[in-house]
Amino acid sequence: MKAYTISRYSKKDLLKLSEVDRPAIKPNEVLIEIHAAGINQLDAKIKSGEFKMMLKYQMPLVLGHDVAGVVIEVGVDVKRFKVGDEVYSRPSDYHIGGFAEFIAVDQADVALKPKNISMNEAASLPLVALTVWQAFMEKAHFTKGQKVFIQAGSGGVGTIAIQLAKHLGATVATTASRGNFELVKNLGADVAIDYRTQDFENQLKDYDLVLNSQDSKTLEKSLRILRPGGKAVSISGPPDPAFANEMGMPWLLKLIIGFISRKVRRQAEKLGVGYSFLFMKANGQQLSEITKLVEQGVIKPVLDKVYRFEEMNQAFDYVNSGRARGKVVVQVK
Repeated sequence: MKAYTISRYSKKDLLKLSEVDRPAIKPNEVLIEIHAAGINQLDAKIKSGEFKMMLKYQMPLVLGHDVAGVVIEVGVDVKRFKVGDEVYSRPSDYHIGGFAEFIAVDQADVALKPKNISMNEAASLPLVALTVWQAFMEKAHFTKGQKVFIQAGSGGVGTIAIQLAKHLGATVATTASRGNFELVKNLGADVAIDYRTQDFENQLKDYDLVLNSQDSKTLEKSLRILRPGGKAVSISGPPDPAFANEMGMPWLLKLIIGFISRKVRRQAEKLGVGYSFLFMKANGQQLSEITKLVEQGVIKPVLDKVYRFEEMNQAFDYVNSGRARGKVVVQVK
């Protein structure tokens, strides 16, 4: 089958279109013929080697954390899916490979595709939707009536986070360029702040939750807009000791992670607020809950551009540019 591979960690190297073996499925796996694959910043970070201490992948590696397609083969222990099912998935770490024609995925990481959206739209959802779900439900223990600040509201995570937060009964503030105000307000944002001309720290106060996706300076400012007892959940770092424990890291790596997150954890403690880092996990059951919300019209995918499979590197470059509104998808089939 055709797949885009990398043979080493590099920011500059292009993804290479290669011929590789079609995956052989295990008893608990399904083989998916990929119709569309989403591109995420996580793919770029892995490609550049940013996570090589935490995620030790073998080379050559096929990237790709979002897929939508059709099941063409099922393992002997698979009970939840059958040949012909239209599905989508965020494959688990060490089992990624969406930039290809086929992928084998554990049935526990797969969900039926929402019936009311296309394959391209479905491929845009798994990673960002699961990220938001886990941030709100698992890390923040979201409750109705909270005030939530979502950074970069026009981005892939932001567009989904605004919609889910509004559905859960929140007052939502977000940052965006003025040209994207209409987009974020149509998604449900109550307050839109122009990050180019306004400082959100001067606009917001006593928020219950911050979903941080930006740099350390923005995170530090975000802590200061929280009420005492509020929480900041970061998907862009720094990783904290709880994450190191969840990943079962060796003691030296735990020590390093504790050191690099020490400053922000101390700042949070001084302000009387909480801080946690989220590295989302594959979860087919949660994705099935997201399917329901999509079919109910609560969550709508936001697609910026759809590229052809042959344009994978152009699509990758566009995502890295930081200009995407919503998600970028590659149509494989």
